Amino acid sequence: MRVVLSGGGTGGHIYPAVAIARQCEAENPDSTFLYIGGTRGLESKLVPQENIPFQSIDITGFRRKLSVDNLKTVMRFIQGVRKSKKMLKEFKPDVVIGTGGYVCGPVVYAAAKLGIPSVIHEQNAIPGLTNKFLTRYVDTVAVSFEGSEKAFSGAKRVVYTGNPRATTVAKASRDRGFATLGVPMDSRVVLVVGGSRGAKAINIAMVDMAPMLEKLDDVHVVYVTGESYFDETREAIRSSLGTMPNHLHVLPYVHNMPEVLACTSLIVNRAGASFLAEITSLGIPSILIPSPNVTNNHQEANARTLEGGGASVTMLEKDLSGKALYEAIARIMNDEAARKRMAAASRELGKPDAAEVLVKEIQRLAVRR
Repeated sequence: MRVVLSGGGTGGHIYPAVAIARQCEAENPDSTFLYIGGTRGLESKLVPQENIPFQSIDITGFRRKLSVDNLKTVMRFIQGVRKSKKMLKEFKPDVVIGTGGYVCGPVVYAAAKLGIPSVIHEQNAIPGLTNKFLTRYVDTVAVSFEGSEKAFSGAKRVVYTGNPRATTVAKASRDRGFATLGVPMDSRVVLVVGGSRGAKAINIAMVDMAPMLEKLDDVHVVYVTGESYFDETREAIRSSLGTMPNHLHVLPYVHNMPEVLACTSLIVNRAGASFLAEITSLGIPSILIPSPNVTNNHQEANARTLEGGGASVTMLEKDLSGKALYEAIARIMNDEAARKRMAAASRELGKPDAAEVLVKEIQRLAVRR
Protein backbone atom coordinates (compact mmCIF):
# COMPACT_ATOMS: atom_id res chain seq x y z
CA MET A 1 0.00 0.00 0.00
CA ARG A 2 1.27 3.45 -0.95
CA VAL A 3 0.34 6.10 1.61
CA VAL A 4 0.76 9.87 1.75
CA LEU A 5 0.70 11.38 5.23
CA SER A 6 0.28 15.06 6.01
CA GLY A 7 0.01 17.08 9.18
CA GLY A 8 2.22 19.33 11.21
CA GLY A 9 3.09 22.34 13.24
CA THR A 10 3.29 20.47 16.54
CA GLY A 11 4.06 16.96 17.73
CA GLY A 12 0.35 16.49 18.37
CA HIS A 13 -0.26 16.38 14.61
CA ILE A 14 2.97 14.64 13.63
CA TYR A 15 3.14 11.66 16.00
CA PRO A 16 -0.32 10.30 15.10
CA ALA A 17 0.75 10.29 11.44
CA VAL A 18 3.91 8.38 12.36
CA ALA A 19 1.79 5.93 14.38
CA ILE A 20 -0.37 5.29 11.30
CA ALA A 21 2.75 4.58 9.25
CA ARG A 22 4.09 2.13 11.84
CA GLN A 23 0.77 0.27 11.97
CA CYS A 24 0.65 0.07 8.17
CA GLU A 25 4.16 -1.39 8.20
CA ALA A 26 3.20 -3.91 10.90
CA GLU A 27 0.29 -5.15 8.80
CA ASN A 28 1.98 -4.82 5.41
CA PRO A 29 5.79 -4.61 5.48
CA ASP A 30 5.79 -3.58 1.80
CA SER A 31 3.97 -0.33 2.55
CA THR A 32 5.68 2.82 1.24
CA PHE A 33 5.16 6.37 2.45
CA LEU A 34 5.57 10.01 1.57
CA TYR A 35 5.09 12.66 4.24
CA ILE A 36 4.15 16.11 2.93
CA GLY A 37 4.64 18.76 5.61
CA GLY A 38 5.38 22.44 6.01
CA THR A 39 8.72 24.11 5.63
CA ARG A 40 8.32 25.85 9.02
CA GLY A 41 6.86 23.18 11.32
CA LEU A 42 8.44 20.56 13.59
CA GLU A 43 7.64 17.90 10.99
CA SER A 44 10.60 19.02 8.86
CA LYS A 45 12.85 17.91 11.73
CA LEU A 46 10.95 15.00 13.31
CA VAL A 47 9.73 13.08 10.27
CA PRO A 48 13.15 12.49 8.66
CA GLN A 49 14.33 11.17 12.06
CA GLU A 50 11.62 8.51 11.69
CA ASN A 51 13.11 7.46 8.32
CA ILE A 52 9.96 8.48 6.45
CA PRO A 53 10.54 10.26 3.11
CA PHE A 54 9.64 13.93 3.52
CA GLN A 55 8.76 16.73 1.11
CA SER A 56 7.45 20.17 1.97
CA ILE A 57 5.19 22.97 0.86
CA ASP A 58 5.18 26.55 2.08
CA ILE A 59 1.89 27.28 3.83
CA THR A 60 0.64 29.40 6.71
CA GLY A 61 -2.61 29.51 8.65
CA PHE A 62 -5.40 32.07 8.50
CA ARG A 63 -5.57 34.87 11.02
CA ARG A 64 -8.97 35.23 12.66
CA LYS A 65 -9.21 38.94 11.94
CA LEU A 66 -8.97 40.81 8.66
CA SER A 67 -5.34 40.97 7.61
CA VAL A 68 -3.18 41.33 4.52
CA ASP A 69 -1.49 38.14 5.71
CA ASN A 70 -4.68 36.23 4.86
CA LEU A 71 -4.31 37.21 1.22
CA LYS A 72 -0.79 35.79 1.30
CA THR A 73 -2.17 32.63 2.90
CA VAL A 74 -4.69 32.21 0.07
CA MET A 75 -1.89 32.51 -2.48
CA ARG A 76 0.24 30.01 -0.57
CA PHE A 77 -2.74 27.64 -0.42
CA ILE A 78 -3.23 27.79 -4.19
CA GLN A 79 0.49 27.25 -4.76
CA GLY A 80 0.48 24.46 -2.17
CA VAL A 81 -2.38 22.67 -3.96
CA ARG A 82 -0.50 22.93 -7.27
CA LYS A 83 2.71 21.56 -5.76
CA SER A 84 0.84 18.84 -3.84
CA LYS A 85 -0.86 17.64 -7.03
CA LYS A 86 2.54 17.30 -8.67
CA MET A 87 3.89 15.27 -5.73
CA LEU A 88 0.80 13.05 -5.63
CA LYS A 89 0.91 12.35 -9.36
CA GLU A 90 4.57 11.34 -9.03
CA PHE A 91 4.11 9.18 -5.92
CA LYS A 92 0.75 7.63 -6.98
CA PRO A 93 -0.65 6.89 -3.50
CA ASP A 94 -3.51 4.51 -2.78
CA VAL A 95 -4.74 6.83 -0.03
CA VAL A 96 -3.92 10.21 1.57
CA ILE A 97 -4.30 10.90 5.30
CA GLY A 98 -4.31 14.31 6.98
CA THR A 99 -3.74 14.42 10.73
CA GLY A 100 -4.33 18.13 11.33
CA GLY A 101 -2.60 21.47 11.12
CA TYR A 102 -3.01 23.86 8.22
CA VAL A 103 -0.36 22.12 6.14
CA CYS A 104 -2.65 19.19 5.40
CA GLY A 105 -5.25 21.52 3.85
CA PRO A 106 -3.66 21.84 0.37
CA VAL A 107 -2.46 18.22 0.40
CA VAL A 108 -5.79 16.56 1.21
CA TYR A 109 -7.73 19.00 -0.98
CA ALA A 110 -5.40 18.18 -3.89
CA ALA A 111 -5.95 14.44 -3.29
CA ALA A 112 -9.73 14.87 -3.36
CA LYS A 113 -9.55 16.83 -6.61
CA LEU A 114 -7.41 14.07 -8.15
CA GLY A 115 -9.89 11.39 -7.07
CA ILE A 116 -7.48 9.79 -4.58
CA PRO A 117 -9.22 8.30 -1.49
CA SER A 118 -8.63 10.58 1.49
CA VAL A 119 -9.07 10.60 5.26
CA ILE A 120 -8.75 13.31 7.87
CA HIS A 121 -8.20 12.54 11.52
CA GLU A 122 -9.56 15.03 14.05
CA GLN A 123 -7.73 14.72 17.35
CA ASN A 124 -9.59 17.32 19.40
CA ALA A 125 -13.04 17.45 20.93
CA ILE A 126 -13.67 20.65 18.92
CA PRO A 127 -12.71 20.45 15.22
CA GLY A 128 -10.01 22.70 13.80
CA LEU A 129 -10.56 25.10 10.89
CA THR A 130 -8.62 22.99 8.39
CA ASN A 131 -10.58 19.83 9.11
CA LYS A 132 -13.87 21.72 8.99
CA PHE A 133 -12.92 22.94 5.52
CA LEU A 134 -11.83 19.49 4.33
CA THR A 135 -14.90 17.64 5.66
CA ARG A 136 -16.94 18.06 2.47
CA TYR A 137 -14.11 16.76 0.25
CA VAL A 138 -12.76 13.66 2.02
CA ASP A 139 -14.10 10.10 1.97
CA THR A 140 -13.81 9.57 5.73
CA VAL A 141 -13.50 11.68 8.85
CA ALA A 142 -11.96 9.81 11.81
CA VAL A 143 -12.45 11.22 15.32
CA SER A 144 -10.57 10.73 18.58
CA PHE A 145 -13.35 11.48 21.06
CA GLU A 146 -16.47 9.35 21.11
CA GLY A 147 -19.48 11.60 20.68
CA SER A 148 -17.71 14.21 18.56
CA GLU A 149 -19.00 12.64 15.34
CA LYS A 150 -21.92 15.09 15.31
CA ALA A 151 -19.49 17.96 14.65
CA PHE A 152 -19.05 16.55 11.11
CA SER A 153 -22.67 16.32 9.95
CA GLY A 154 -21.68 17.21 6.38
CA ALA A 155 -19.18 14.36 6.00
CA LYS A 156 -19.69 11.36 3.71
CA ARG A 157 -18.61 9.01 6.50
CA VAL A 158 -17.51 9.54 10.12
CA VAL A 159 -15.89 6.83 12.26
CA TYR A 160 -14.75 6.85 15.89
CA THR A 161 -11.21 5.46 15.85
CA GLY A 162 -9.50 7.09 18.80
CA ASN A 163 -6.04 8.57 18.35
CA PRO A 164 -3.50 6.25 16.66
CA ARG A 165 -0.73 7.47 18.97
CA ALA A 166 -2.43 5.47 21.73
CA THR A 167 -1.43 2.21 20.03
CA THR A 168 2.26 3.16 19.93
CA VAL A 169 2.34 4.12 23.60
CA ALA A 170 0.34 1.10 24.79
CA LYS A 171 3.22 -1.15 23.71
CA ALA A 172 5.94 0.84 25.53
CA SER A 173 8.34 -0.76 28.02
CA ARG A 174 8.00 0.41 31.62
CA ASP A 175 11.45 -0.89 32.52
CA ARG A 176 13.06 1.13 29.72
CA GLY A 177 11.31 4.20 31.08
CA PHE A 178 12.90 3.78 34.51
CA ALA A 179 16.27 3.12 32.86
CA THR A 180 15.96 6.30 30.76
CA LEU A 181 15.34 8.41 33.85
CA GLY A 182 18.01 6.65 35.91
CA VAL A 183 15.67 6.09 38.85
CA PRO A 184 15.07 2.86 40.79
CA MET A 185 12.52 0.41 39.39
CA ASP A 186 9.03 0.90 40.82
CA SER A 187 9.76 4.48 41.91
CA ARG A 188 6.76 6.77 41.95
CA VAL A 189 7.27 9.21 39.09
CA VAL A 190 5.44 12.51 38.61
CA LEU A 191 6.05 13.76 35.08
CA VAL A 192 5.56 17.48 34.37
CA VAL A 193 5.69 18.50 30.70
CA GLY A 194 4.42 21.51 28.80
CA GLY A 195 4.00 19.96 25.36
CA SER A 196 6.56 19.39 22.61
CA ARG A 197 7.77 23.01 22.72
CA GLY A 198 7.38 23.63 26.46
CA ALA A 199 5.15 26.17 28.21
CA LYS A 200 6.37 29.34 29.91
CA ALA A 201 3.56 29.44 32.49
CA ILE A 202 4.26 25.87 33.61
CA ASN A 203 7.99 26.63 33.76
CA ILE A 204 7.36 29.57 36.11
CA ALA A 205 5.10 27.45 38.34
CA MET A 206 7.67 24.67 38.35
CA VAL A 207 10.44 26.99 39.56
CA ASP A 208 8.17 28.27 42.34
CA MET A 209 7.16 24.73 43.28
CA ALA A 210 10.66 23.23 43.35
CA PRO A 211 11.41 24.00 47.05
CA MET A 212 8.19 22.24 48.11
CA LEU A 213 8.87 18.94 46.35
CA GLU A 214 11.07 17.50 49.11
CA LYS A 215 7.88 17.09 51.16
CA LEU A 216 6.63 14.43 48.74
CA ASP A 217 7.79 11.08 50.14
CA ASP A 218 9.42 8.63 47.74
CA VAL A 219 8.50 10.62 44.63
CA HIS A 220 10.76 11.47 41.70
CA VAL A 221 9.59 14.57 39.83
CA VAL A 222 10.66 14.71 36.18
CA TYR A 223 10.27 18.08 34.53
CA VAL A 224 10.57 18.45 30.74
CA THR A 225 11.03 22.15 30.03
CA GLY A 226 11.13 22.27 26.22
CA GLU A 227 14.50 22.92 24.61
CA SER A 228 14.13 26.70 24.38
CA TYR A 229 13.36 27.03 28.10
CA PHE A 230 15.82 24.47 29.45
CA ASP A 231 18.88 26.53 30.43
CA GLU A 232 17.01 29.35 32.14
CA THR A 233 14.64 27.00 33.99
CA ARG A 234 17.39 24.69 35.23
CA GLU A 235 19.47 27.62 36.43
CA ALA A 236 16.49 29.25 38.15
CA ILE A 237 15.80 26.02 40.06
CA ARG A 238 19.46 25.51 40.92
CA SER A 239 19.68 29.12 42.13
CA SER A 240 16.57 28.69 44.26
CA LEU A 241 17.68 25.42 45.87
CA GLY A 242 21.45 25.87 45.82
CA THR A 243 21.75 22.46 44.13
CA MET A 244 19.76 20.02 42.01
CA PRO A 245 18.29 17.43 44.40
CA ASN A 246 18.20 13.72 43.55
CA HIS A 247 14.40 13.65 43.53
CA LEU A 248 14.13 16.36 40.82
CA HIS A 249 15.13 15.67 37.22
CA VAL A 250 15.07 18.60 34.76
CA LEU A 251 15.29 17.66 31.07
CA PRO A 252 15.01 19.70 27.85
CA TYR A 253 13.17 17.02 25.84
CA VAL A 254 12.33 13.34 26.01
CA HIS A 255 12.87 11.43 22.78
CA ASN A 256 11.38 8.16 24.03
CA MET A 257 8.28 9.60 25.68
CA PRO A 258 6.23 6.38 25.41
CA GLU A 259 8.66 4.51 27.68
CA VAL A 260 8.81 7.39 30.17
CA LEU A 261 5.01 7.55 30.23
CA ALA A 262 4.88 3.82 30.89
CA CYS A 263 6.65 4.30 34.22
CA THR A 264 4.74 7.45 35.22
CA SER A 265 2.36 7.48 38.22
CA LEU A 266 0.92 10.97 37.62
CA ILE A 267 1.34 13.46 34.79
CA VAL A 268 0.98 17.23 34.71
CA ASN A 269 0.56 18.50 31.18
CA ARG A 270 -1.23 20.66 28.64
CA ALA A 271 -4.34 19.05 27.14
CA GLY A 272 -3.32 18.36 23.55
CA ALA A 273 -5.39 15.51 22.15
CA SER A 274 -2.49 13.23 21.19
CA PHE A 275 -1.02 13.39 24.67
CA LEU A 276 -4.39 12.60 26.21
CA ALA A 277 -4.67 9.56 23.95
CA GLU A 278 -1.25 8.43 25.14
CA ILE A 279 -1.94 8.79 28.85
CA THR A 280 -5.36 7.13 28.70
CA SER A 281 -3.96 4.19 26.73
CA LEU A 282 -1.68 3.55 29.75
CA GLY A 283 -4.20 4.54 32.43
CA ILE A 284 -2.23 7.48 33.85
CA PRO A 285 -4.02 9.97 36.14
CA SER A 286 -3.44 13.58 35.18
CA ILE A 287 -3.52 17.22 36.16
CA LEU A 288 -4.25 19.10 32.96
CA ILE A 289 -3.45 22.77 32.38
CA PRO A 290 -5.09 23.63 29.03
CA SER A 291 -3.33 26.15 26.86
CA PRO A 292 -5.49 29.28 26.58
CA ASN A 293 -3.78 30.18 23.30
CA VAL A 294 -5.43 27.63 21.00
CA THR A 295 -8.28 27.83 18.51
CA ASN A 296 -11.78 27.65 20.06
CA ASN A 297 -10.22 26.88 23.47
CA HIS A 298 -10.26 23.24 22.36
CA GLN A 299 -7.72 22.11 24.97
CA GLU A 300 -10.09 22.96 27.80
CA ALA A 301 -12.80 20.93 26.04
CA ASN A 302 -10.33 18.03 25.78
CA ALA A 303 -9.41 18.33 29.47
CA ARG A 304 -13.02 18.52 30.63
CA THR A 305 -13.71 15.25 28.83
CA LEU A 306 -11.12 13.45 30.97
CA GLU A 307 -12.16 15.30 34.11
CA GLY A 308 -15.78 14.32 33.53
CA GLY A 309 -14.68 10.69 33.34
CA GLY A 310 -12.88 10.90 36.69
CA ALA A 311 -9.43 10.50 35.15
CA SER A 312 -8.10 14.01 35.59
CA VAL A 313 -8.12 17.33 37.42
CA THR A 314 -8.31 20.49 35.29
CA MET A 315 -6.37 23.56 36.40
CA LEU A 316 -6.83 26.68 34.28
CA GLU A 317 -3.70 28.69 33.57
CA LYS A 318 -5.16 31.76 35.31
CA ASP A 319 -5.28 29.71 38.53
CA LEU A 320 -1.81 28.22 38.11
CA SER A 321 0.89 28.89 40.70
CA GLY A 322 3.66 26.86 42.29
CA LYS A 323 1.64 26.45 45.49
CA ALA A 324 -1.59 25.47 43.70
CA LEU A 325 0.20 22.95 41.52
CA TYR A 326 2.08 21.41 44.45
CA GLU A 327 -1.14 21.04 46.45
CA ALA A 328 -2.89 19.35 43.53
CA ILE A 329 0.01 16.91 43.07
CA ALA A 330 0.26 16.21 46.81
CA ARG A 331 -3.48 15.49 47.13
CA ILE A 332 -3.25 12.77 44.51
CA MET A 333 0.14 11.29 45.42
CA ASN A 334 -0.69 11.18 49.15
CA ASP A 335 -3.96 9.33 48.54
CA GLU A 336 -3.08 6.10 46.78
CA ALA A 337 -6.68 4.87 46.68
CA ALA A 338 -7.78 8.05 44.91
CA ARG A 339 -4.84 7.86 42.50
CA LYS A 340 -5.75 4.27 41.60
CA ARG A 341 -9.37 5.26 41.00
CA MET A 342 -8.20 7.98 38.61
CA ALA A 343 -5.88 5.48 36.90
CA ALA A 344 -8.75 3.05 36.35
CA ALA A 345 -10.93 5.85 34.98
CA SER A 346 -8.13 6.93 32.66
CA ARG A 347 -7.71 3.40 31.33
CA GLU A 348 -11.46 3.16 30.77
CA LEU A 349 -11.27 6.19 28.45
CA GLY A 350 -8.29 4.82 26.51
CA LYS A 351 -8.42 3.21 23.08
CA PRO A 352 -5.14 1.32 22.61
CA ASP A 353 -6.34 -0.28 19.35
CA ALA A 354 -6.87 3.12 17.68
CA ALA A 355 -4.17 2.71 15.01
CA GLU A 356 -5.53 -0.71 14.05
CA VAL A 357 -9.05 0.68 13.64
CA LEU A 358 -7.84 3.63 11.56
CA VAL A 359 -5.61 1.51 9.32
CA LYS A 360 -8.52 -0.85 8.69
CA GLU A 361 -10.50 2.13 7.38
CA ILE A 362 -7.54 3.21 5.25
CA GLN A 363 -7.27 -0.28 3.78
CA ARG A 364 -10.99 -0.28 3.01
CA LEU A 365 -10.59 2.90 0.98
CA ALA A 366 -7.38 1.73 -0.73
CA VAL A 367 -9.07 -1.45 -2.00
CA ARG A 368 -11.72 0.70 -3.70
CA ARG A 369 -9.01 2.64 -5.56
